[in-house]
Amino acid sequence: MEKLFSRLHLEVKNLNTLRPADVLQISAHSIQYHDSCAEEELIQSFLQKLMMMDYRARHIKIKETNEEHKQQQNDNSFNQESNSDFFFFDSTNLSKREISHSERIHPMDVQMAAFHCADVFLKQLMVTKLSQCQYALPLLVPDPFTQQIEFPLWTFRQIKKSWKMRNTKNEIISQTQLIYKTKTPMVFFFRFDSVSSSKSQLMNNLINEKHNTFFHRNCPGSSRTRVLMDGVVEIAWFCPSGSMDDKFTDCVAFCNLHGDAGDHEKQLQILMKMSSVNVVVLPQLKRNDKSMIKLEQLYKDSKPLICLFTQDECTVFETQKGKYKIGLKDRNQADVCDELRKAIRDCLSDSSFTFRLEDVSTHSVIKLDEKDEDCCKGRKAAQKMMSLLENKDNAKRIKEIVLPHQGKLWHQWSQKNKELHRPKGKETEMEISKIKTELNEICQQQNKSDISEFMKIFIKKMNSCAKQMFFLKWLAILLDEYISADILNLHYNYNEKWLTVLKLNNDKSDQLTNEQTKLERISEDLQATSFGLEHIIREIGQIYESCSSMKKNKKDLQVHFSSLPSLAAEMMISGFPLELMDGDAAHVPVIWISAVLDKLTQLLGDQTRVFVLSVLGIQSSGKSTMLNAMFGLQFAVSAGRCTRGAFMQLVKVSEEMKTQMNIDYILVVDTEGLRALELAGSSTRDHDNELATFVVGLGHLTLINIFGENPSDIQDILQIVVQAFMRMKKVRLNPSCVFVHQNVSDVTAGEKNKEGRRRLQEKLDRMTKLAAKEEVYDAEHFSDIIKFDVQKDVKYFAQLWEGSPPMAPPNPNYCENIQELKESIMTHASNSDGMMLKHLKDRVADLWEALLNECFVFSFRNSLEISAYRKLETEYSKWSWSLRSAMLETENKLHNKIECKEIHEIDEIHLQRELKKTSEEVEKSMSQFFANETDKDMLIQWKTSFEIKIKDVCEKIVKETKRNLNEILQQRDLKTKIDDQRTHHENSLYEKSKELALKFKDKANDEETLKKEFNLFWKQYVSKIIRDTPAIRDIDILRDVREILNDIYEGSLPVGHWRDSKNIFSVSSYSPYIIFRKSTKKGISVAVMDACKTVIEKIGFGQTLSPEDETQIRSFITNVVQHTDEMIKSFNISNMGYNNSYIQQLIDYIKKRVTEYQKGPIKYVFKNEFFMDLVYSICEKANKMITEQHGFYRKASDPVKYVEKKREEYYTIFQKYCCGAASAAIFGKIICQKMLEPIEQRVYKKTAKDLTDEMRTNCESLNGNRSNLEKHILKTLAKEENFNKYMNYIHYPRDHFKCFIRDEVSRYITDNFKVSVLPKMKKNIKLLQQKIIRVAHESTEHVRENRGDVGLWLKSFTQQLSDELIFSERDLNGVQHDDVDVKHLENVIGQELPAIMSEISSRFNTVNFPVNLDYKFRPDELLIGHFCQCCWVQCPFCRAICTNTIENHGGDHSVSFHRNIGLNGWFYKGTTNLAVNICTSSVASDGSFYPNASDQTVLWREYRKAGGVYANWSITPDLSELPYWKWFVCRFQKGLETYYKKTFENSGKIPDEWRTYKKHDATESLNKYI
Repeated sequence: MEKLFSRLHLEVKNLNTLRPADVLQISAHSIQYHDSCAEEELIQSFLQKLMMMDYRARHIKIKETNEEHKQQQNDNSFNQESNSDFFFFDSTNLSKREISHSERIHPMDVQMAAFHCADVFLKQLMVTKLSQCQYALPLLVPDPFTQQIEFPLWTFRQIKKSWKMRNTKNEIISQTQLIYKTKTPMVFFFRFDSVSSSKSQLMNNLINEKHNTFFHRNCPGSSRTRVLMDGVVEIAWFCPSGSMDDKFTDCVAFCNLHGDAGDHEKQLQILMKMSSVNVVVLPQLKRNDKSMIKLEQLYKDSKPLICLFTQDECTVFETQKGKYKIGLKDRNQADVCDELRKAIRDCLSDSSFTFRLEDVSTHSVIKLDEKDEDCCKGRKAAQKMMSLLENKDNAKRIKEIVLPHQGKLWHQWSQKNKELHRPKGKETEMEISKIKTELNEICQQQNKSDISEFMKIFIKKMNSCAKQMFFLKWLAILLDEYISADILNLHYNYNEKWLTVLKLNNDKSDQLTNEQTKLERISEDLQATSFGLEHIIREIGQIYESCSSMKKNKKDLQVHFSSLPSLAAEMMISGFPLELMDGDAAHVPVIWISAVLDKLTQLLGDQTRVFVLSVLGIQSSGKSTMLNAMFGLQFAVSAGRCTRGAFMQLVKVSEEMKTQMNIDYILVVDTEGLRALELAGSSTRDHDNELATFVVGLGHLTLINIFGENPSDIQDILQIVVQAFMRMKKVRLNPSCVFVHQNVSDVTAGEKNKEGRRRLQEKLDRMTKLAAKEEVYDAEHFSDIIKFDVQKDVKYFAQLWEGSPPMAPPNPNYCENIQELKESIMTHASNSDGMMLKHLKDRVADLWEALLNECFVFSFRNSLEISAYRKLETEYSKWSWSLRSAMLETENKLHNKIECKEIHEIDEIHLQRELKKTSEEVEKSMSQFFANETDKDMLIQWKTSFEIKIKDVCEKIVKETKRNLNEILQQRDLKTKIDDQRTHHENSLYEKSKELALKFKDKANDEETLKKEFNLFWKQYVSKIIRDTPAIRDIDILRDVREILNDIYEGSLPVGHWRDSKNIFSVSSYSPYIIFRKSTKKGISVAVMDACKTVIEKIGFGQTLSPEDETQIRSFITNVVQHTDEMIKSFNISNMGYNNSYIQQLIDYIKKRVTEYQKGPIKYVFKNEFFMDLVYSICEKANKMITEQHGFYRKASDPVKYVEKKREEYYTIFQKYCCGAASAAIFGKIICQKMLEPIEQRVYKKTAKDLTDEMRTNCESLNGNRSNLEKHILKTLAKEENFNKYMNYIHYPRDHFKCFIRDEVSRYITDNFKVSVLPKMKKNIKLLQQKIIRVAHESTEHVRENRGDVGLWLKSFTQQLSDELIFSERDLNGVQHDDVDVKHLENVIGQELPAIMSEISSRFNTVNFPVNLDYKFRPDELLIGHFCQCCWVQCPFCRAICTNTIENHGGDHSVSFHRNIGLNGWFYKGTTNLAVNICTSSVASDGSFYPNASDQTVLWREYRKAGGVYANWSITPDLSELPYWKWFVCRFQKGLETYYKKTFENSGKIPDEWRTYKKHDATESLNKYI
């Protein structure tokens, strides 16, 4: 025994531990066909073939080892003479070979070894598959080590047998019964002693001579020695087909005791007692043989007995009633079988004994497998549930009672949800709101409905028991038993009615309609009666969806509803299928499915990848059978329409294969059949199209299952399939497909297959052309829409059965075809990256959402792509910031060098070289992102475009930097005179101070005298500066604007215009600013009468602009503001000062733009007031910035102010001169004083950049991309509830973004000054101090090495610091330093510098920080530059901003969530009612709008046909809840009505549902969706 297990590589200690999961997982061994294998692979190969229903599992050959092969060659290498001797005389080698042959492992030992090692669930699966292979099944099994007899009743629980028989009226009656409950006659075969004839072979000939139901000595692979079969009792059933030549007229069980019955007393006694007929095979026994005693007892018993004598030649004769004797010696087997069969039939006709499997368990001498503790607990719990279903009279309504949540209310909700996605009325939002209210009411009713006791027990059991498999299996078994009789009757009635309908198919009378109605009613009864685990899980799903929608637990739910998805997820992991689409309601419960998939991801890991394999085919074409055979699954297989929809099941990939295939599981999606026969009309086709599109979109590979060779069947399914694939192509999903042509009579006929492939290709091409017309797509061939190789991707399958059911086994050729297909699928899977399991829920939701909206291609919204693209945009934001940040450092350095006059031109190549390192790092980061990101298979489509964009960003940054630095160069030259004058004043003061000090050298200790004399000197010198230099006056920008505009219009302005002028950015309408052109043919009023959504308000000759015109003018203003902002920045007022010529330049530019605009295709011209208010508003907006910048300039450039600021510094130096300090001490002090401002500038600039980097990481609103920033803007707006700010955001978003960024930066600096800003400043000043001291020392060393003087020291010192400070030798021109000792100078700088740094540090505070920052390098301006260089195009309907972060991007504009179009002033034609439409719901409706003041309407769903800006937007139908803007409309209804001078009434009435949203709901929705 141990030797056998050892040879099979099994361990005795591991008995009963092999699980189904171990056998069913995809392994390298399982995807290859094995005709032969090594001994250690026998178990694996046997189970693999058995799972595929290949009855050749018992015929596996053993591969010869190399040693055996060599030995065989040696044995054959005789010379001719020895060969003849061997042939005629020598039998030694033959006997050796026979010994070798007898040592081969017996095939039944392989089966029984696998059986003993399997756990109870694998045993059940094995026996079920053995039954499908028409093999005998183990009934009584002795333990191989203890010899205790076990009855594996559990393994029979899933087996059903079907047969047909004739009644007394000669009518054929169909039967399908659970075999463990079926009462049948039983014929028991056994033998005494050794016999020459094979009992098992005789039984096979008796039941089915074409198939070895019982393994016998003459079967392929048999050997003389068997270890595990003696004492085993096997059972098989003969099932009649209802034909006249059936061997038996009723179902009959046949039991076979292996081995000598005399050695297996227990088995013999049990089976003799339970049998209807006993058949014993025996040699010629002697009278004193111990077996004779038992035979005599049998003979005396009333039970029929048939004795088969191996040594007797007699024909059959009946010795007495029910006692037969038949000889076997030298007789024809066929004759023997005929006699035996007739004798058995005669015995059965007289016998009243029946056999039932369950009754075997009543014998105390055997061990029942179901006595296991876990099995008993599971059965008890399942029986407790089943006790609640005892009312058999109400079987059709039992589901309504115990599963109320999936009944009428769920079906109503499903229908309403479809209506919600397909609005038909004109008042779309009101209709949507009404339907949503109805849906909510249904959910409330569903939530109020009680959970049945049946479901309570199920949920409690599933949550309380760790070992749930027995409970679930028992429940499935008992439910199947509960409904089996009713289902059988309904199937019979259905088939009868179906035949009637077929006969009347061409009849146009009412009879056909009546019969079809009856057929539909039977179908409904079938659905109502069907009751399985899938319905229970569906009920849990509905309970979950009900609680989820109401956001609260049901009162009678014992657990929190959030725990329910884990039940289904754990079931999936355990191998149970999950219903994906509810076939009864034809709906996908997206909330439930998403929750289950989330839990599944949590259990399996968020990096789990799956390859989705889906199947499509006509009803009853063998889809489920194919999947079950291929993967060993247990999808329901039935000829009736008992289950609809789609189911998914996981198939694990082994660890060894994961690395090769890059997936962890194959997710198999099985579907109901297309072309449901009991459904009729267009609804069938619509449903089939939905189903096909859904599963094709879901699957990476779809198997298209075609059954038979009926051209119409093939054509119908091909048209559906081709259309589904075309839809995938249009939404950029790229699944593959394989056509499986089943039930082909001769799959080996190569030429026939070639012809079949050619015909299929032609049909596919023809269907492609038809589908292309319907889908409006350019395609001629099937290969235009999908990668398809007709030679590789078309498989021909043999027919399933080898012979005629019910006794026919599966066709081995079919199993081979299954294996070939499996290999092909694995090849597809290996070439695919599959998808992340966590992304599957998004794909399911996207597909279903698009299907609900009818127009799939228009409605499909690929959430996975959107999510992946958002990740990419976030990374792009980081990459572009890295480049900007690096170039900013370079710009700072070069700026310093320009100011120090070390650089006189900007070299673009140098800038590129400076950026190269960061650019390479970004490229590396990009490559890693695209290579390693989990969504890399989706991201790859954008890789090239983003690489180009990053290159463009590099080029743009380089050009911008060059332009900025060139401006600095130009401005440096312009302000050289000012700088030289300032330096001259400074150095003159130093020298004059020195001269004065020499006069008072003897009074160095008289502080009062020194102070008095210095003040007098200072006053005189400052007076001289004032005389020589004109003062920089204060400015009044708005005064300059008014003066220039007054000059332009030369007093023609209306009286009080400036008093009455309006801020053009806050006006609600531009109608008062325009005059309609009088060139219109029909006159002014007629021309505007029917403008898009426009109401005519005649006031004199004025009219109201259409919303599109208002939007167009706003866009124009925004663009002008953007360019004027850039112009103001280019003036560099902080360095060059203000000049009223700047205002003139701005006015000229605005005038030019207005003139150009009016030359365009518009129906109006602007009044003068528009131009003046536009200029004034722009200048008023820029007033603060210009004034601040001029203040910086004045502070830095006004010689009087500048010198006054330095007074204390000069006095200190004056004192040193008076005290006779060394030249080095004084010169060192002057250097430190000169460096004070540059040091302060550098610290502020560096801190500003560091702070910007920190905010990009730590500030919640600024640490992502623009969408994240917008989310925080909307939250802030909601918090403040300021209507004017909202309107500014809606109409001038760029301006609002800038203001928000400035506010955020200001707040961040204020809140974090002590903990973040100040430490950075102190760190930067410390680092700068260390560098200055180090540079001073290096300069001293440089002078010593080169024997230079202080001039060389100063040159070295300033050049080394030019990267950091704007400080050069020129700043010390005129200061005497000839006799300065450089070593002493270095020490002085080291002593004086800390005081300078302390002085700078003392001024660090929240007030000074923003004031002292250079405008260009302020954190808010840096962040504005980063965030605002993106797309700002707004939706022409609702003004939502395109979310693309790339300016001037290619492709359509889009936004995740649109708004109510009334926010943009749209209103209903002929009324003063603001519109309540939302773009994304309107484009799903049948409504229309009037674009561009046209008289012609355009359907919302065809909005692109309006042309212009409409054609550039992608607006996808979407009903996702974003309560934010609904809350806004309700909260600011009055404000909007006042702003637009219209109302939300009548057609524009705000739906009541909108008013249910609170501010909290609004802000929370932002977190959820953005």
